[in-house]
Amino acid sequence: MDLTSYQEEFQQYLDKKEWVKEPKNLYEPINYILQLSGKRIRPILTLMAADILSSDYKKAFPAALAVEVFHNFTLVHDDIMDDAPLRRGKKTVHEKWDLNRGILSGDAMLILAYQYFESYPPNIFQKLAVLFSKTALEVCDGQQLDIDFETRNDVTIAEYIQMIRLKTSVLVAAALKMGAIVAESSEKNADLLYEYGINLGLAFQLQDDYLDTFGDPETFGKQIGGDIIENKKTYLYLKAMELSEAHDRQKLEFFYKQKLEDNSIKIDEVKRIFEQCDIPTLIQKLIHEYTETAFDILKNMNISELNRQKLKDFGSFLMARDK
Repeated sequence: MDLTSYQEEFQQYLDKKEWVKEPKNLYEPINYILQLSGKRIRPILTLMAADILSSDYKKAFPAALAVEVFHNFTLVHDDIMDDAPLRRGKKTVHEKWDLNRGILSGDAMLILAYQYFESYPPNIFQKLAVLFSKTALEVCDGQQLDIDFETRNDVTIAEYIQMIRLKTSVLVAAALKMGAIVAESSEKNADLLYEYGINLGLAFQLQDDYLDTFGDPETFGKQIGGDIIENKKTYLYLKAMELSEAHDRQKLEFFYKQKLEDNSIKIDEVKRIFEQCDIPTLIQKLIHEYTETAFDILKNMNISELNRQKLKDFGSFLMARDK
């Protein structure tokens, strides 16, 4: 199967679920966020891993759904913390409804995600639950570090990479490993898939950081410059602080202490400094390095060359995205 087929199959599975029930005020926001158009990257990985390792992707549907519901739960709460107005080009849940609905509906999504593992036999359920609990807590760790970094002036690039590993990569890696668990694959293959996912997830988040500042607003679906507005110390900012002249460093420090009504000058000036330091080229180089590391890990997996290429194609597809 190709990526589009996994995507379509998962969407059909998702569409069969009855999301809205009583009390509607709790479940309507869940239905809303899950129906917003997205690439369904994480559930596709779960289905693909199960297919590659057992030739039966359909048994991975509940695990894939758990991953997708959990991921969207994190988006609902992240958007509240970031006070983000848009998600995939539409109003965020707390903007469309209110903060209380966003918090409570998000909480319900986290609990729902756990419930989907209950369809598996005890030995598989336990492995999925252990991995999921570990991953969910790591994502919270990463989110807290992200918040902490906003008020710190000594964040290093190594610390930033660790933060995005926790906040983003571990869920990509877990999505793959869940497919391997459902397929009852060897521990070696499951662990290698996890490491592939970690590196792919790092490349994916760095690409997201790049697009947040240098993406096309028509295709990106989120507010361009959102990380700059929120004073997020991404790789772009940290590398610019390392490479820029003293007067530009002072400008960056000044802007990243401000919360402004009109951010147009701030965004333009920060982008100018980034471009002057050749940050777009440097981040693309790093994205390529993590992607290649992910591909190298696949060489050690006990799978066919065709399946290895399928995983490589997925990585190439992710890195070529513009939203």
